[in-house]
Amino acid sequence: MTDQLLKTVPDRSGDARAALTGLREEIAKAVVGQDAAVTGIVVALLCGGHVLLEGVPGVAKTLLVRTLATALDVGTKRIQFTPDLMPGDVTGSLVYDTRTAEFSFQPGPVFTNLLLADEINRTPPKTQASLLEAMEERQVTVDGEPRKLPEPFLVAATQNPVEHEGTYPLPEAQLDRFLMKLILPLPTRDQEFQVLSRHANGFDPRDLASAGVRPVAGAAHLAAARAEIAELTVSPEVLAYIVDLVRATRQSPSLAMGVSPRGATALLNTSRAWAWLAGRDYVTPDDVKALALPTLRHRVQLRAEAEMEGTTADSVIQAVLAQTPAPR
Repeated sequence: MTDQLLKTVPDRSGDARAALTGLREEIAKAVVGQDAAVTGIVVALLCGGHVLLEGVPGVAKTLLVRTLATALDVGTKRIQFTPDLMPGDVTGSLVYDTRTAEFSFQPGPVFTNLLLADEINRTPPKTQASLLEAMEERQVTVDGEPRKLPEPFLVAATQNPVEHEGTYPLPEAQLDRFLMKLILPLPTRDQEFQVLSRHANGFDPRDLASAGVRPVAGAAHLAAARAEIAELTVSPEVLAYIVDLVRATRQSPSLAMGVSPRGATALLNTSRAWAWLAGRDYVTPDDVKALALPTLRHRVQLRAEAEMEGTTADSVIQAVLAQTPAPR
């Protein structure tokens, strides 16, 4: 990163929370009415996890990630997933150099800090699977040689929930690699009015700099924040509450598959990040409740009969939250 770019980032190295709060404020300059998704993606950054953004076309999924990339002083790349995309187009491949008569590795777009995987469900499973190792191990293996990815590394993937033709649903193994699944709803009337007012006044989503979006946080802020989050106190009662919640999902008659131990760990991590953002040094049951839906909704599988009756993953998790006693 150039010295000029670094100068645009406020000197907040001693105050990581202020930097991350500023990140949310910067995103709000371009994205209207998606506060829950904005906060969710900041939580994922703090946890070092990946996010799946789901919503109908036109609700600012891509704009949200592009604005985040502009407000963060880190490297970013975008992949537009299509049916003809190959794994090597994601991870990189060996290229023959005629001058040296040798093969050299050409890194793919996955070698970045923030990767926007746009419309991830439009590419075949073989290409989707090329992200699995990168998301879980923070490395890719090409020709038998592992290659480390930069740190921090986050995949923000988008998908459309209503289109089925020409799409390939993500398998459970890959869904489980996402720390959170964030749903972007349609805006309210007032929010949609704000969107149109901004466009009427000259807002151009392709030119975020003109909207005043600037880098306000960087890798150093994230590292400092993660170190502080690791020091948060989690009582045995809160840990037991998380265990009771995930075990209750495994006993739900509406689910063919409940939350795994990995999901329980994810809920612990997101709850800690949420508590830190709130300015506390301990986790409460309310923190767990606040993060349960985005952290767990993609880790459960409905029974066919329950799905036919209109039951959703969110409604099952909400029922579990209502039925599981929380510690006082």
